[in-house]
Amino acid sequence: MALKKTAAPRTEKGYIVSSAGAMGWGGSLDQFEQTTDLIWPVSVWTYTRMVREDARISSVLRAIGLPIRRTTWRIRSNGASDAVTAFVARNLGLPIEGADEEQAASKPPPRTRGRFSWDKHLQQALMSLRYGHAVFEQIYRIEGEGANTRAVLRKLAPRPQSTISKWNVARDGGLVSIEQQPASAFTVTPNGMAIPTGGPMDSVLPVGRLVVYLHEPDPGVWIGNSLLRPAYKHWKLKDELMRIEAAAARRHGIGVPVITANDTESDDQERIDELRDIASAYRGGESAGLALTHGETFVVASPNGTPMDPRRAIEYHDHQMALVALAHFLNLDGKGGSYALASVQADTFVQSVQTVADDIRDTAQAHIVEDLVDINFGEDEPAPLLVCDEIGSRQDATAAALQMLVAAGLLTPDPRLEAFIRSATGLPGPDPDADPATEPEPEHDPVADVDQMVKQLHPFSSSRTSGRVAVAPHTRRRPTVHKKAESSQQGDPTLW
Repeated sequence: MALKKTAAPRTEKGYIVSSAGAMGWGGSLDQFEQTTDLIWPVSVWTYTRMVREDARISSVLRAIGLPIRRTTWRIRSNGASDAVTAFVARNLGLPIEGADEEQAASKPPPRTRGRFSWDKHLQQALMSLRYGHAVFEQIYRIEGEGANTRAVLRKLAPRPQSTISKWNVARDGGLVSIEQQPASAFTVTPNGMAIPTGGPMDSVLPVGRLVVYLHEPDPGVWIGNSLLRPAYKHWKLKDELMRIEAAAARRHGIGVPVITANDTESDDQERIDELRDIASAYRGGESAGLALTHGETFVVASPNGTPMDPRRAIEYHDHQMALVALAHFLNLDGKGGSYALASVQADTFVQSVQTVADDIRDTAQAHIVEDLVDINFGEDEPAPLLVCDEIGSRQDATAAALQMLVAAGLLTPDPRLEAFIRSATGLPGPDPDADPATEPEPEHDPVADVDQMVKQLHPFSSSRTSGRVAVAPHTRRRPTVHKKAESSQQGDPTLW
């Protein structure tokens, strides 16, 4: 008996946006935003001020962006052919995962002028954290002839947030296109903000040629959500408190010059005005002086009582602004506290940074890598994968860790590893005049040597009592990890 199948829904009955069409200067993008300074597009100028004027805001964005830019990005074949993988890697200027490093290092670096730079693009893509969105236009150039014709990525041209006037969104929430105002259609207001004044649109960019990075967007809202949105209130109050603190320092720190007239001058308004001008013009210094008639007095008066100290409130708002990015460790400020707790908090921060990197990677994979493959090889061709190292996964290799890896047979010392360790630790190269074959073997206890070295690196630990595996000291002979290779490798100089 045949089973009855359920019909699969293939069309949408619901919607994300109430009406399809242009959403921008003429329509609201985020119906829940109530703060005037944060309603797009005015929010672009507000977030720019926050980053440029506040050190804590700037440090929060750098704490997220720099690890993402610093980690290693690669192209993984992911089932794609070698030709496709090499083509994508060449377009993005990234290495291929698993490629021989020595072979890659032996090749001269490619020319960079007129070519796409992933590092520069990544820096600009991270602007989505500041504004909630970052938009780029794909631009290619044609190379080769006949069957070898290829569309090579020339650049991903940024389309600045301040130039975007409309987001054309479909009823299902998908982006249709964006529109830019022509440069001549902008008017600069007295406070320095450029706003569109209307006129014909000369830059309508369809979504097919765009790469749009969004930070935690709401459905159908293509401006995204700025990372700085929760920090706005604290930035606003901190800015006001810092102005009050500066005014209080001037009023209480400098004081107000006061001249008291004598009895005969008290009713002379002209003399009173003259004394006021003298007090206002008074300036301290090595040659400063003041001449007064008999009975007149001069003092520099300061307000009585304890002045208000806004410093604690400023520090509170600083701490709250760091919390918007889970950057709790920025609040230590060298004032002590539990650094073990800070390490635990940093783990959560590292995970959040990795999530941001994953979001950028997913967008770049779909709209850069796969577009490159579709244009040049067809939509049925498997596409390579853009990957990056886990943020914070790289750890410094200490001497104790290297010894444990060698003892476990997971690492085999060789001249290449020795050269890397010498370079990484700033040690000099091997002495070319030394003859390792004629040097006498050490007659001391190998385990004692290991203990001594570990104690020098870690004064509060002991390899005998902490459960570490004791291994032979470093001699100029390769340790016997694989017995078959022992006879042919005895003369190799190593660190062990």
